[in-house]
Amino acid sequence: MRDHELRRRAVGEMHLRRWPVLPVPCHIVQWVLAITDAERADELAAIQARCDVRDAVGNPAHREGRINAAVTFTWERQSEGSSLTLFASPCDEAGFVDAQADPLIAQAITWAQTLPGQIIRSTRVWIGESDADIARVMAGHSLNRDELVSSTLGGDIRIWSDFRVMVDGFGRLLVAANGADPRDLTRQMQRMQELGNYRNKALLGLPVARECWPKLDAAEARLRDLANRIADSDARDDSLLAELSGLALDLASVSTAISFRMDATRAYGQIVEERLDQLDVQPVQGFASLVDFTQRRFRPAMNTCFATSERIERLGARTEQLTSLLRARIDTRIENQNADMLRSMEQSITMQARLQQLVEGLSAVALSYYALGLLKYALYAVPDGVLGISDELVIGLLVVPVVLGVWLAMHTVKSRVLAHT
Repeated sequence: MRDHELRRRAVGEMHLRRWPVLPVPCHIVQWVLAITDAERADELAAIQARCDVRDAVGNPAHREGRINAAVTFTWERQSEGSSLTLFASPCDEAGFVDAQADPLIAQAITWAQTLPGQIIRSTRVWIGESDADIARVMAGHSLNRDELVSSTLGGDIRIWSDFRVMVDGFGRLLVAANGADPRDLTRQMQRMQELGNYRNKALLGLPVARECWPKLDAAEARLRDLANRIADSDARDDSLLAELSGLALDLASVSTAISFRMDATRAYGQIVEERLDQLDVQPVQGFASLVDFTQRRFRPAMNTCFATSERIERLGARTEQLTSLLRARIDTRIENQNADMLRSMEQSITMQARLQQLVEGLSAVALSYYALGLLKYALYAVPDGVLGISDELVIGLLVVPVVLGVWLAMHTVKSRVLAHT
């Protein structure tokens, strides 16, 4: 026996996205980055230099390590980028309110910000013991009370956030553990962060979808104009077909340009819905619920992306249908032209056959005339009175038999020639 070449990668995939068990209190800093192929090697080298705990299953997409005495990290490579999460403990509330007040956290953030990539989402999370602890921390942050979202997760854990980007470039998430089991707390916090991360990744498709709508409006207007021109019998079929082909190519170009982003948006949107169900969100009196926040803002954006993909498919199908109708009309016209040509050829052949029959008749008469002329010259050599009748009478009596004989001879030769073709 021997290991399949993909066995360890398959097993490793099941162990991705794991967080260490979170202590309370805990300060978490997370970045979700978009990484180009050219930047991946530099990023991995920087992460590898900090790794002191290697992945137990040897999966190259996951790394764990320590930055300093208070901060550990997990790093994960993803299909469109990577995520880096810092875990600071021990820590205090002052270090969360102002990260520069804690030198170890400030050092870790400074190192993380030297990594390559573009930030899709960055968040700082504070996990406190109780609601009262969170109230003290919240006093030091300018959270928008009108848009503040607060819900309980799985019963005891409670969260607060306005999901806005602060002046330092980070969003804020405040969490009260309220005595929850550390493992349950860790799973819920990871799901909560994945909900936000995949929400932002899914929303990357919204600007792309919006940029396509003017192009699709123009394509729809062109398609409507072409349909009207196809209904006009005076329009040239070849020019209409060329314009339809151009429209189909334009739609295919738009579809190709956005298909990956729209497919990714659909996949990320499904993950967001799954994480929202797994969190077991319960509303808190006087606050907007996490479910309401997601449904009110996220789902309309997803519907716009889905509608864009569906609209491209519909326009493509209508263009193909119109092209098929135009081709059917062209084929019908060609068939009618061929039928007219065949009828014309049939009439021409019939006329030629009649002319040939006429020529054959005239040829039989001409040959008979020459034959009778030769016979007349032959009779000149016969002395008068030998035949007992005049030469003119003999010629006259032979006219009909000679004509019939010549015609029968020509008919026989024609039949034999046709029999061999």
